[in-house]
Formats: sequence, C-alpha cells, structure tokens
Amino acid sequence: MVLNTQEQLLKVETASPEKIASYGNTVLNRTEKLVSTLVKPTETTESVSISRNGLDIQVFSVGPKASMNEIPQLRINSTQMDIDLIQISKNNNGSAAAAFMSFSSMASMLKPSFFNTTNNTVKTMMSIVVSATLPKTTNTQLSRPVNFTLEHIEQIDPNGTLSCVYWNNTVWDEDGCSLLQTNSSHSVCSCIHLSTFALIMQTNPDQSDPLLELLSMVAVAVGLFFLSLSLLTFALCRRNMRVNLAPLINLCISLFLAHLLFLLTQKFLQYIVRIQLLCAAMAGVLHFLFLSAFVWMFFEAVLLLISVKNLTKIRSKQKEVLGWKCLIVIGYIIPLIVVGMSVGLFPDGYGSKKCWIKTDRDFVWSFLGPVCFIIIFNLIFFVMIIITLRKNVAGLNSEFSQIKQMRILVFKTLIQIVILGCPWILGFFVNGSRVLEIVFLFLNSQQGTFIFLVHCIFNQEVRKQYRKWLNTLCCCFKPSALRDVMENPTSTH
Repeated sequence: MVLNTQEQLLKVETASPEKIASYGNTVLNRTEKLVSTLVKPTETTESVSISRNGLDIQVFSVGPKASMNEIPQLRINSTQMDIDLIQISKNNNGSAAAAFMSFSSMASMLKPSFFNTTNNTVKTMMSIVVSATLPKTTNTQLSRPVNFTLEHIEQIDPNGTLSCVYWNNTVWDEDGCSLLQTNSSHSVCSCIHLSTFALIMQTNPDQSDPLLELLSMVAVAVGLFFLSLSLLTFALCRRNMRVNLAPLINLCISLFLAHLLFLLTQKFLQYIVRIQLLCAAMAGVLHFLFLSAFVWMFFEAVLLLISVKNLTKIRSKQKEVLGWKCLIVIGYIIPLIVVGMSVGLFPDGYGSKKCWIKTDRDFVWSFLGPVCFIIIFNLIFFVMIIITLRKNVAGLNSEFSQIKQMRILVFKTLIQIVILGCPWILGFFVNGSRVLEIVFLFLNSQQGTFIFLVHCIFNQEVRKQYRKWLNTLCCCFKPSALRDVMENPTSTH
C-alpha cells in the first residue's frame, strides 16, 4: 500500500515542492516502520531480503551467540553498506539489527534541487536514494562511520563536484558525510550517522558562446560547400586526372556526411536529445563516419608518400598497392568493426548530452584510440614526405620550370597536413583555451576547402577543364548569342 501510494503521489504534478517533500517523508517513515517488523530475535545471525517494484530491502540481524570477525556488508543490487554491527551489538546486550533500503523512484520526490548551495549550479542526482536504520535497537550510537558504495546513474562531468548528502527533513544536507573516493562508475561515501542518503553532482550551467556557435555553423557550412565542389569536380574530371582518386573521393564523402550530420545534430539538439534512442543512434553514426574519414586520411597519406617517392611513375605505383575496390571494403569495414565492438561491449556508451560518445568508463577511447593511431602514422609519413621532397629539390638543376613545379609540390604537401587530419591533435590541448579552440575548429572544418584548393585549383588538368567550361559558359551567354536565340528560337544556334 505504501508503494502504491508513492506511485500515485508521483503523478501529482501541481503539488508544491514542500508538499512533495512532505509526501517523501511520509513514505520514508512508513517504510522504516514496516521494515522493522522483519527483525526477529535470533541467537546467531539472520539475513532477510525483499525486492518490490521501486524498493529493495536487506535486513541483517546478529544475536548474542554470533561469531563474526569482520564488519558485515549489506548489498542491494549495485549498492553496498559497511556497518560495524559487531560493536553496535556489544552496546545492546549482544543483539542488533541493520536495515538497508534502496528507493529507485524516490528521487522524483526528494529532488536534487532540495540541495541548497551558495553557488548557482545545476544539480543532478547521481545515485538512487538509499536509507539505513537500526530497527529494534536501543543504543543506536555508531562506533565508527558507515560507508556506502553507490553506483552512478548518470554520466560524470569531469568539471562537476560530487557531494554525499543525507535527507534532513526538508533539504539535502552534507553535515557528517564526506566523499571518500570515486571513479567513473561508483563513489564511496562515509557518514557518521544513519539516515537517507544520495549522491548529488553540481555543475556550472552551460554558458554557450553565441559567437563561437555562429563561427562553428559558418565554418562547417563553408567546408560542406567546398566538399560538394570537390566531389562534383572529381566526378566530372575523373578521366583527366592522373592519380588514384578512390581514397580522396571516399574521404570527401565521409567528411561531407559526418559534418552534415554534426551540423544538423547541433542545430536540432534540443529536440533530438529528448529521444534517447535517436540521440544514441546519431552518436553511433557520427562515430562510424569520422572513423571512416580517418581511415581514408591514412590511405591518402600512404598514396601521397608513394607519389612523392615515385614522381615519374605516380599512376603505376599507386595501382600496385591495392585496387580501389579493396580500398573501399577496408575503408568502411574497419570503422564498422570498431563501432560494432563498441556497441557490443558498451551498449549504453552512445548518447551523451551533446549526442556524442559518453566519456564514462573510458568509452571515448573507442574513438580517440584509432584516431591517435592514424594521426601518429600520418605525422610519420608527413615527415618522410618532407625529407624526400628536400632531397629531390636539392638534386634539381637550375632550370626554372623544374624548380617552380617542385615549389608548388612542396606547398601542396604542406597543406596536406590539414587534409590528413593532423590538426586534430590540437583537441588534446584545447583545455578551455579560446584561441586553440577557434584554430582547432577552423582547421578541422575546412578540410574540404583545402582538398578543393590542392586537388582542384592547384591541379593543372582540372584548371584546364575549368577554363574549357568557363569558355563554353561565356559563349552561351554572349549578347549576340542571346539576341539570335530571341529573334529566331527555332535556329540551331
């Protein structure tokens, strides 16, 4: 009846916070009285466990003839209480009992907003609400603090502050409780009294920077525009280009889809985050697309190194590595395997507040691990490319055309460091720096722009094709041509 009453009270949305807190106190008091009836006289030890919808209970009793050398641990699901019941029983003629209860839905009544602090912070309930009492025990004085191990029910914010609190009639209070240790999944609280406890995290309210958000939107939109131009150019000029375009085309496709999905997700984040399944799906797809883009960056670095080492045999040497069909299979299978394993090992690892990978339990390394691996190899390849180019420049004669071509190649190679994703390494050093954040945002959103510059604008064959299209376009829109069409629409002009 108590549980059913609690369920009905939770549906009352018009009640004031004070009234809701009063309901919570009533449920706690009635439950403690009911639990006390589970304590029966015993000579040694006795344990009783009960589980109901929204409530789990364990009662542990010791008698005068109990032989215990260690402090008993009371466990309910993923929570644990360590209480020195041996010494308490000695203070009560050899008998004592401890009750440990967890309320999965009590946070809806005893809300984290009841935790009054001087700072204007956002408060989040990080654990289920638990209660500990000493039923039918006369002397309830604790010989030593009681430790509670509580599992986190929300993602830990690295910049947040965790507090172990107890329910003090109308508010959550910290007096007598302290945080002993914490990790990504659990925290241990120590309290010098028994009551109703929980773990609350305080975080500073999100202070979004409108200028940075606008810059992000514009930068990603510009990058998408040039990625579109690059893909269109590669599609129309593929036969005229003397290099293997498979990695480059797939890199553009992966980046285009990743940046477009990222742009849409951030634009409609307030609607998407409400649907947890959709938010997690978006995060998983983004994970796959960005990993795929990095795999194609790796292939592009390998082919660039081969091209520089074999300047006179670019096409033939590239074809000796792997066929474009094999490249496509590898380029998409590897990211798919990583994402599949991530989902299998951590099913709830996707869907953070920004609809991205959650950072708890180091799950973020399912993305950072492959990215770091590829960036390190791309940097090694880039250094090898620079050394090879330097040797080639030193071996040139004084012919102006050769020197000019080599300088253009060196310039294009330097820009390739952005195309190969090396600026992503800045992400490890941003750490609140506005300048580094802007540089990181600009360089990584403009990969499409740099691809267009290097492989379209600075490509001689593509420039010739551009001129041909421009001449054709200009001829079509000459005033004389337009006049002829207007005067004689049926002409074949």
